[in-house]
Amino acid sequence: MIADKPPRLVATDVDGTLLDDRDDVSPRTAAVLSRLVDAGTGFVLVTGRPPRWIPPVVAKLPPGMVRLCVCANGAVLYDAVDDVLLGARTLEPDAVRRLAALAGKLFPGCGLGVERVGNSATSRVELGTVDEFLTGPGYVHAWGDHDGGPVSPDELLARPVTKLLIRAPELTSEQMMTTLEPEIGGIADLTFSHPSGLLEASAPGVTKATGLADVAARLGVTAAETIAFGDMPNDREMLRWAGIGVAMGNAHPDLVGLADEVTAPNSRDGIAEVLERWF
Repeated sequence: MIADKPPRLVATDVDGTLLDDRDDVSPRTAAVLSRLVDAGTGFVLVTGRPPRWIPPVVAKLPPGMVRLCVCANGAVLYDAVDDVLLGARTLEPDAVRRLAALAGKLFPGCGLGVERVGNSATSRVELGTVDEFLTGPGYVHAWGDHDGGPVSPDELLARPVTKLLIRAPELTSEQMMTTLEPEIGGIADLTFSHPSGLLEASAPGVTKATGLADVAARLGVTAAETIAFGDMPNDREMLRWAGIGVAMGNAHPDLVGLADEVTAPNSRDGIAEVLERWF
């Protein structure tokens, strides 16, 4: 457990945690992150976002601050500097089809979407993405306009995916979780990062914690030397894994209950409030 000495690795969720309510990184937060990187501490983004949604976040930070990014709730490790996919753990088509059938039965009329990674991550983001988002009939995106392309149900479920998204806007995500989780029998890991009718399914055992543990191992850092920040249920395992798990003041009640401490909201420099103890 981190005490008086500074952490050797700082991990943070992006939306609702690193980014403030204006979808930006505050000057105070950027300053303390610069100091910790200059001091030799590792810094990693751990997010539900796919790799193609990482460059806009990196652009809000000082140049060269972040390289390793755990994406898709732990399923993908991405090098944001070289635009290289370093690894991915996928949900296989049989599991995707079984989950889709269960979702259709339990949530009639629900929409489905899938995140996939490409065979190569060598192209620059402005020239071609390293991943893709596809949707089936009736999918209503939780964040308004999106970059997904509609495909037939057969095509949607035909290949491995890094994440299956199940969308039922008339329900809450917690209602969906309570209904679906007891039925899946360990064929996937289920979570959510949006409150309004959106579940995210990954390969069994894949969470932000497993992705962060991979980064820590690469850097030669232990869980006890790591501090992690988050705000939603998809951050739960990561906060439990880290030596200090910090919930934002705006966090979901589940995180507030399990975190080692609660800081100020993302709109009031919650990350900086904690890290300024050491940096």
